[in-house]
Amino acid sequence: MQALPAKVSVQARPRAADFGSGREQVGVSFWKWATFSPALLLMLSLSVLPIVNLFWMSFFNVAWSAGKASWSSVGLAHYRDLTGDGLFGVSLLNTFIFAAGAVIGQMVLGFLAAFLCSRISRGRVLYRAIFILPILIPGIVVGAIWKLMLNYDFGLINQVSALAGLDAWDWLGSSSTALLSVMIVDIWHWTPFCFLLLLAGFESLPQDIYEAARVDGVGPLAELRYLTLPLMLPTIAITLAFRLILAFKVFDEVYLLTGGGPGTATEVLSFTIYRRFFTQDRAGYGAAMSLVAMLMVALLAILAMGAARRRQAGR
Repeated sequence: MQALPAKVSVQARPRAADFGSGREQVGVSFWKWATFSPALLLMLSLSVLPIVNLFWMSFFNVAWSAGKASWSSVGLAHYRDLTGDGLFGVSLLNTFIFAAGAVIGQMVLGFLAAFLCSRISRGRVLYRAIFILPILIPGIVVGAIWKLMLNYDFGLINQVSALAGLDAWDWLGSSSTALLSVMIVDIWHWTPFCFLLLLAGFESLPQDIYEAARVDGVGPLAELRYLTLPLMLPTIAITLAFRLILAFKVFDEVYLLTGGGPGTATEVLSFTIYRRFFTQDRAGYGAAMSLVAMLMVALLAILAMGAARRRQAGR
């Protein structure tokens, strides 16, 4: 057997430069984590500690006397009470109805607006500015504007209906239309959010695929169905998850437009939690209700993202 050449043997040995390179990599990694960890710990403290405090509070009755809080343990009583709380069940149902209707409307309108705007070459900046105007308006101003527009006596909606020969309708005072009216306001207010995210997705699509499809004679509808929708699925899923989370936390529009009424027609989960905490002074019970609501929102977001991943993987 012939011996290996000396040149090969020397090259096979580890060099001092390699050890130096490894030490430099360890140093870079150490300083990266050393500089990043304070911000990470701060963010974890701001997000985890309130949740831990809420979880701990849900096992107690909290009473305030002389500016001090007295805590008395009740175990799992608050969670058991949720099953028999009729108002919690009504608010949960209203929240699901509101989230489904509002988010579907926002996603459809936002997708159409983003799709059309991505294909406009002249005046694109102007159209985008017009589309995002509603989201720039503060929530309290949105509530005031729409409460005036939907007013039974002098609202713009009923005045236009009168010109068309239709009867006036108490949009916010009728149990059959109050929740629908709040959903319409939410759609008007938050469709620009979906529009912006979906427009960013449209503008990041690879154009060479579309050029090849047009060369092969693919029509607009087939292009939309077999190219655009599958490619946009990750963006749609992220937008849907964000809007579901925000829709489940709706509060300001209900508070400003209807106050949860008439009756319990617009009683949503966030408004019920608000009542428990600040109106009825039941902080422990409100904490238990808040945790259940948070878990449901997280579950919905996970299901939406998981369905999108499975759909994209099976493409």
